[in-house]
Amino acid sequence: MHISDGILEWPTLVAGGVGTVAMAAYTLRKLDLDDIPKVSVITSVFFVASLIHVPIGFSSVHLILNGLVGVVLGMRAFPAIMLGIILQTILFGHGGITVIGVNCVMLGGGGLCAYAVWQLRHRFHFKKNEMVFGALAGATGIFSSGIILALALLTTGKEFAVVAGLALGAHIPVMIVEGLVVGACAAFLAKVKPDALAGQRPIVIAPTDAAQPSTTSADEDTPK
Repeated sequence: MHISDGILEWPTLVAGGVGTVAMAAYTLRKLDLDDIPKVSVITSVFFVASLIHVPIGFSSVHLILNGLVGVVLGMRAFPAIMLGIILQTILFGHGGITVIGVNCVMLGGGGLCAYAVWQLRHRFHFKKNEMVFGALAGATGIFSSGIILALALLTTGKEFAVVAGLALGAHIPVMIVEGLVVGACAAFLAKVKPDALAGQRPIVIAPTDAAQPSTTSADEDTPK
């Protein structure tokens, strides 16, 4: 889903760069030093998943997992994805230098949209809640990124309208697969390590009767 150099016009490239700087500045405020190991691991997962390409016709698709990044890192998903995109560009030439900003907005913005959907689970209480909203978050991450991709291509002219539609349609299978993968990962983490998930609310344990202070008065223990 990376856009390559030489496709977009400079106003779109500038808008992508400005959007990336603004979103990075805002989301990095949410990053603590204690979060760096966790962010590094998830960035590595995103980095490796994007390297495995499956050719489909004129293009190719691959797992993106920006939805999983959003589910695990929350608002910190954007800087994690931004770092992964920069490394992919420098080390493997994916996309290009001039389109780093647009690609960060496209994939990082999809991760933030996935996190927004993931947070909706707090409003519903039913069996396999994490699996359902994890799957929705995974699909939303791809869908949101696909919409941004199509809009970016449309800014270059009507001749890219067909290409934009085909690129978006080619990622529908990826949307389904990522929904299943992220849903399964969210359900697994919720069972074995729930605090690894973003926005996880602490479990409040109601005090038991044994913890309640005794209501027996001193007069009852005193001999009459």
